Amino acid sequence: MKIVIAGGHGKIALILEKLLAEAGHTPVGIIRNPAHAADVVATGASALLLDLESSTPEALADAIGSDTDALVFAAGGGPNSGPERKLTVDRDGAIMLADAAEIAGVRRLVIISAMSADDFDADSDDGFQVYLRAKSEADASVRGRDLDWTIVRPGGLTDDSGSGLIATGEKTGTGSIPRADVANLVAVLVTDGLGIRKQFEVISGNDYIKDAASSL
Repeated sequence: MKIVIAGGHGKIALILEKLLAEAGHTPVGIIRNPAHAADVVATGASALLLDLESSTPEALADAIGSDTDALVFAAGGGPNSGPERKLTVDRDGAIMLADAAEIAGVRRLVIISAMSADDFDADSDDGFQVYLRAKSEADASVRGRDLDWTIVRPGGLTDDSGSGLIATGEKTGTGSIPRADVANLVAVLVTDGLGIRKQFEVISGNDYIKDAASSL
């Protein structure tokens, strides 16, 4: 499978790209900084230089190509970005990827969102509340489309080694999860065609990733 990942130099994306390449797939990481290309290529993926914030759905669709089997949104403005970039990357970037999927005829789309995204304070300009709003509005846009979408809402992300054990649910309660386990889960969802038209939260738990994904 050819799988294109927006936010290709992110921590989850780099792990995901390595997993996919090792499994014999063809991952492509979208990056905006050419200096990040070597890190992406080192995973076994190829790098696609494109800035989501200055692109258009048509240009993105053309860059993705109609031979793509699945798209993954793993991009984000980052913890040090201001509220404006939370909207232009976390929200508008995800919506643009969905637009491009429709234009290019790519049905499979997995979005990495955030736990409790719909509980944002609409009156707050706090960076985290704007981040939740951005994720919520992007998710709502994706849910309204005739695509084979999956929306994954992880709890607090850590850099711990993955355990391979997770808990999923519409609401899991607070918790954390290693980025490695999120990447592993997304790889299973994409390559096994699981979780289609499902939105769920995920934290560390007691279920093997493939079993949890199969029961969504």
